[in-house]
Amino acid sequence: MSTMQQAAMRDAFGEALLALADQYPEMTVLDADVASSTRTAKFGAVYPDRFFNLGVAEGNMVDMAAGMATCGLRPVVSTFAIFLSLKGADQIRNIIAYNNLPVILAGGYAGLSDSYDGASHQAILDIAMMRAVPNMAVILPADGIELRQALEAALVRNGPTYIRMCRNPTPVLFEGAAPLEIGKIRKLRDGADLTIAASGVPVFMAIQAAEFLAGEGISVDLLEVSTIKPMDVGALTASVRKTGRILTVEEHTVCGGMGSAVAEALAPAALGPIHMIGIEDRFTESGGYTELLAKYGISAEHIVRRGRAIVAAVAS
Repeated sequence: MSTMQQAAMRDAFGEALLALADQYPEMTVLDADVASSTRTAKFGAVYPDRFFNLGVAEGNMVDMAAGMATCGLRPVVSTFAIFLSLKGADQIRNIIAYNNLPVILAGGYAGLSDSYDGASHQAILDIAMMRAVPNMAVILPADGIELRQALEAALVRNGPTYIRMCRNPTPVLFEGAAPLEIGKIRKLRDGADLTIAASGVPVFMAIQAAEFLAGEGISVDLLEVSTIKPMDVGALTASVRKTGRILTVEEHTVCGGMGSAVAEALAPAALGPIHMIGIEDRFTESGGYTELLAKYGISAEHIVRRGRAIVAAVAS
């Protein structure tokens, strides 16, 4: 895995739409007047008859996608994650999910990545909302490579899929690796002292933290949880049976996010303590992306401190 090359998921998304267009002629793309930001404009320029700009009307856009899906098309609905999950919530639940329609909901600018626009644009509750919707699969790629793989997997899935994407450039992690599979956890490192489960952008931070902790003699079993729903309960359980404790890391509120999904999956087995890193129950603020991540404890340094403390507490 390389952590040197940087690429933005939104760019990978625009390129993936173009790359998959001929292979999936039934794919259409709908955007809510942010096509230059989400990069769907690239698809629209080449395939204007399959691209629809609905303006700032997210609910209508979702309804139109549902209609297309009933006609045998595979719509990809794209806008900022916060507006898709909030303004399209009624239609996503009642029209798309209730009827189990194969619509892909592509939430861009997720987490804190729309950093300078502040709380009104930062999507820190979208995972909680989407994973509570019946029939919905929820995928968090960790880099642009996984983003394309998630999109292609969703295009052949018989049901609705939410794909969450970051705005900013992030390290390329999975060049040449086995492809992302919906419902499967990726094992990144074997260890016996502590399980760390990370999803989305914080995955590269967890990789750095695990390497640092190894230098201190703390062996990390490192998991990438790219699919929040359905959760890979078997892989989670096997890891925590070995280590006895888990730390989850995500760019989302700790209320209902990946950490909550992990806790729900592990609760029946009562295998050990569950610790979470994420945004506490609060609204976030404007600022630089890296600075905001660090302020809310989403960093390799914070993962190291928490991991060290968890292992030390058990040892004592």
